[in-house]
Amino acid sequence: MKQYDLMHDIILRGTFMLSKYCLPHLLKSKEPRILNITIPPGHYEPKKMAQHLAYSLAKYGVTEFTIGLAEEFRERGVVVSSLWPKKTVGTAAIKNLLGGDEVMKRSRKPEIMADAAYIILTKKDITQTGKFYFVI
Repeated sequence: MKQYDLMHDIILRGTFMLSKYCLPHLLKSKEPRILNITIPPGHYEPKKMAQHLAYSLAKYGVTEFTIGLAEEFRERGVVVSSLWPKKTVGTAAIKNLLGGDEVMKRSRKPEIMADAAYIILTKKDITQTGKFYFVI
């Protein structure tokens, strides 16, 4: 339960709380945007989920939260998007918790996420369409 609570406190609750406290400020800005790193809805891979169930549940929670928040604030001009990596990204969590050096060799560099986030957050013609963005 400690691992489950930790994953949900950091990933899901943290995303909710950060959004909640940023929204009043975002609503005053010219181009309010929120970007979450999630897992695509309906992208259930039972074997992968079984290996890190607490993490997967928290990430799917963020996916659903992002979809709901996007709809809730659509008319107020807040663009809420998700960035979904299709492959693992070589982070300390991947190395230490999800596969070690072998998985790191097959993983993408973290810079790909930074580059994708930059494009999504700075592109001028992104509007609230309900579409999400993928890292391919």
